Amino acid sequence: MAVDYLVIVVYLAGMLAMGWWGMRRAKSKSEFLVAGRRLGPAMYSGTMAAIVLGGASTIGGVGLGYQYGLSGAWMVFTIGLGLLALSVFFSARIARLKVYTVSEMLDLRYGGRAGVISGLVMWAYTLMLAVTSTIAYATIFDVLFDINRTLAIVLGGSIVVAYSTLGGMWSITLTDMVQFVVKTVGVLLLLLPIAVVKAGGFAEMKAQLPTEYFDPLGIGGETIFTYVLIYTFGMLIGQDIWQRVFTARSDRTARWGGTVAGTYCLAYAVAGAVIGTAAKVLYPKLASPDDAFATIVKDELPMGVRGLVLAAALAAVMSTSSGALIACATVANNDIWARLRGVVRPEGEQHDEVRGNRAFILLMGLAVIATAIALNDVVQALTVAYNLLVGGLLVPILGGLLWKRGTAQGALASVAVGGLAVTGLMAAYGILANEPVYYGLLASLATYVVVSLATRPTDAAVLAAWRERLAERAPAPENATETVSEQVPAAQ
Repeated sequence: MAVDYLVIVVYLAGMLAMGWWGMRRAKSKSEFLVAGRRLGPAMYSGTMAAIVLGGASTIGGVGLGYQYGLSGAWMVFTIGLGLLALSVFFSARIARLKVYTVSEMLDLRYGGRAGVISGLVMWAYTLMLAVTSTIAYATIFDVLFDINRTLAIVLGGSIVVAYSTLGGMWSITLTDMVQFVVKTVGVLLLLLPIAVVKAGGFAEMKAQLPTEYFDPLGIGGETIFTYVLIYTFGMLIGQDIWQRVFTARSDRTARWGGTVAGTYCLAYAVAGAVIGTAAKVLYPKLASPDDAFATIVKDELPMGVRGLVLAAALAAVMSTSSGALIACATVANNDIWARLRGVVRPEGEQHDEVRGNRAFILLMGLAVIATAIALNDVVQALTVAYNLLVGGLLVPILGGLLWKRGTAQGALASVAVGGLAVTGLMAAYGILANEPVYYGLLASLATYVVVSLATRPTDAAVLAAWRERLAERAPAPENATETVSEQVPAAQ
């Protein structure tokens, strides 16, 4: 394993070096949180693909392939569909808003009264998303170094927190580009063909496995529908995804770069399911489907290649973890802490903005590591995250973008009812049940429509300012929150 260890150590050292380099670029709030809104198509596509394809997509995607065959691709496939829908239908408008968080978008649309409560829901989602990625370090480092779970989480989490804190979005963008290349080479170009060849080719795989392993719908219609509801719609509204949209140089970059990234996700989904199916042929009696990835890498790949593929898995986990971490810190600082304190910084205090956001990344990173050590179940944590996101925020966000009659009162009531319904139903039916997100989403939608129709329409001045921003004709100063606070009194 000496060569494999060397590959991993060089990779991790490179991540820290890019964090240090990113620190030299991040001199303003815009540079630190959204890379100065200057990413071109190639870099934007690579970083977007990197953040959405994390440990769940890589290790979990292979595990679903091991359990269900080719239909195990549906989880990651629906993530790709969500990214395509976001890119084609919404990304251009989102990029034109020139804000930093989803809650700031809600403030602009509804008149400055939806920020804190929506920020709390989004913070809970991004925190749990970061936790699930951090838990995954335990699996990878156990294969690499045979170290205990807590030490693995601390080691992997500390590296991500270090480079994210140093350079913010610039560091994360640079590391994500490397991680995108490593994942492409390690999973698509190396592990996929080697796994198929080791399993005897597709003909042998079909001969060895039941026919349902090759049924595109074998995982079940209800499961596919739930994946669409949670992951496809979740891609449309997550702060971690929107914050990457905010980095695009133009709305054209956001649209076409995201489309390329979404298409890449579809290919990655199929690759993971095929690798898992091959692992089922080679190791038909693994204790857990999630062991399939580590087992086939450890036993079937040659020296050096094994290290690169494990680095690819580590890259997948790190990219999602760092993206969720900066999203969590941005929401905590800009949408919750600053609003509760009633503080709006002058535009000239750019270095103070960087220091404040850097401190929040460090604080949230420590919280993520501690929570990951306390929790064991990745699937449950991820389910809680997406249930809260979709049940609480999907309706007011899409409603604000698509329905001009939606009001601030309707949005606030929708967030509260949807979030509470999902939480209560998870307690009643169980975290992994489908009912919480089904009924929670319906409750949120009904509340939004009824309350919006029962209250006065949004002020015409607020809607006019919203349309100007969407058309990119209104100025967007460095501190978007200040813009909102100035507009609301005038609108009222």
